[in-house]
Formats: sequence, structure tokens, C-alpha cells
Amino acid sequence: MKNACYFTLVLSFIGLTALYSCNNKARESSTVSTDSAVVQPAAGYETPEKLGEHLVLIGGCHDCHSPKKMTPQGPEIDFSLALSGHPSQMPIPDIDRKEMESKGVVATQTLTSWIGPWGVSYAANLTSDATGIGEWEEANFMTAIRKGKHKGVETERTLLPPMPWQMYNNMTDEELKAIFAYLKSTKPIKNIVPQPLPPVLTAKP
Repeated sequence: MKNACYFTLVLSFIGLTALYSCNNKARESSTVSTDSAVVQPAAGYETPEKLGEHLVLIGGCHDCHSPKKMTPQGPEIDFSLALSGHPSQMPIPDIDRKEMESKGVVATQTLTSWIGPWGVSYAANLTSDATGIGEWEEANFMTAIRKGKHKGVETERTLLPPMPWQMYNNMTDEELKAIFAYLKSTKPIKNIVPQPLPPVLTAKP
């Protein structure tokens, strides 16, 4: 009887040891799998730049920052000037700005300049040229989006509408860094975007 009990205890011990070993291997396998997933570059994309390009496309950056050309189907993005901002030599139309400002938001010309209660704002040049973000550091880009600061400088003015930095602020650091990496890889396009204009409704007579 004692031998039978001893034999049963030995089998139980062997079984528990085997079970522990299997569970431990499973945990190790799970850890390796998780770790390898963490080190996968750019959330499944080949490079951060590729992820950034994808985010720029779906994030609507071209809607404001790329000039448009008119076609029989309406305005289309002019990818030869992609992300270069409002054309430097294009003045705003001859319109009644007081009326436009009082009505809310109006887009003009290539959909790269905007009139509203804040005045007139122009879409920035986001290409890798020095007139764009060519001289920016990653920290500047993070400050621009996280804190809504012009040129990514803490002491600069707040970004003007319709730039939805409050929405883009919800992106992860990985996503923002990928976007910056992509923008730094774009074709440099020299284009000095005009300075914004203050509202005329609040101007002193």
C-alpha cells in the first residue's frame, strides 16, 4: 500500500513538473512573440517614412497643404507641388473681407488660403526645403502638434485655423515621428508662404 502511494506521488510530481515546464515554455514563447511584435518597424510598414506617408494621406494633409488644379471633375491635388503650401506669388482674391470674416470660414483659390474671424491664414510649406521644414528638428514638429505652436517654437504664436492640431494631438509619438520622418524625405520645393493677415473686423478705424 505504501509503495502504491509512493508511486502515485511520484507520478503526480512528474506530471506537475511537466505541466510547469510546458506553461513556462508557453510564457517564454508568448514573451518572445510580444517582444518581436514590439520591434517590428513602423506598425507593419517597411519604414517609418512609409507609415508617415500613409498617415499624411489618410490624415488629409494634402487637403490644405497641397495646391490644387482645376479639372472637369473639380479641384484635384497637384502632386507636382505636393505639401508645398500656399503659392508665394498668389495674392488673396479681391473680395470683401469684412463680409467673409463675418460669415465664418471661406477657402480661396487653390484651397490653401482661408479667411475667417481670425483673419487670413495660409497653408504652410511642409516639404523638406529650407522654406518648409527642412531645418526643423523632430522636437519642433512634436511641439507644433502637441502644443499648437508656429514653427514648433514654444514662444511663437498659436497655429491658426483651419489647422486641426487639436485633433492630430491625439496621435501617438510613434505616428507623429513617422510623419516627420516622411516629411523630411519629401522632394524639397522652394516656396515662401505669405505671412497671415489679422482680421479687418477688429481693426481700429
